[in-house]
Amino acid sequence: MAVKLSNTRSYNTVMDGLWRDHPISSMVLGICSALAVSNKVENALAMGAGVIFVLLATGIIVSVLRKLIPRRVRIITYMVTIASFTIIVDRYLDAFYPEIREAIGPYAGLIITNCIIMGRAEAFYIQNNPFQSILDALANGVSYTYTLTSMALIRELLGFGTVLGFRIMPEGFTPWVVMVMAPGAFFVLAVFLWVTRTMARVEPE
Repeated sequence: MAVKLSNTRSYNTVMDGLWRDHPISSMVLGICSALAVSNKVENALAMGAGVIFVLLATGIIVSVLRKLIPRRVRIITYMVTIASFTIIVDRYLDAFYPEIREAIGPYAGLIITNCIIMGRAEAFYIQNNPFQSILDALANGVSYTYTLTSMALIRELLGFGTVLGFRIMPEGFTPWVVMVMAPGAFFVLAVFLWVTRTMARVEPE
């Protein structure tokens, strides 16, 4: 019975992060970076990987130390933890993938302000064990990444005619410049929210 309950809880944790409580479509978090770095697939993948790493590291640290963190300083603890791992991501990209780091611009460093990470730390990691926190971090990180990547596929394909730098559209294709600009990002995000909320039968507020 205990094993069954544990499996059910783990399943719910994963499904909540991947779909039912999707960080972008359900909670509308992480919108700024989703709009800013989803013009190319490689940028979206890099940002997604960075967020997954910071989510995992924060989830492990906060959940392991949850009984030792005084309630009155928990927010600053989250911030210091997130900032430390964000710096690692930023320096790693700068050292090994400088072109992607330059394309992402300040948004790699601004992972520290990503509401998804702070929200999960406060709502989940501080209240759950490391195993459940790791599952939650992976689920939310993957859902954030597949959202950015889906948007980037559409925007890069229509805006540049390429995917990951490889030309997909025929030579005569005229790029939709608007797709690599802010209006294109808002349009693609709006379509994504419309489709996912309709599929989940969740009425927008």
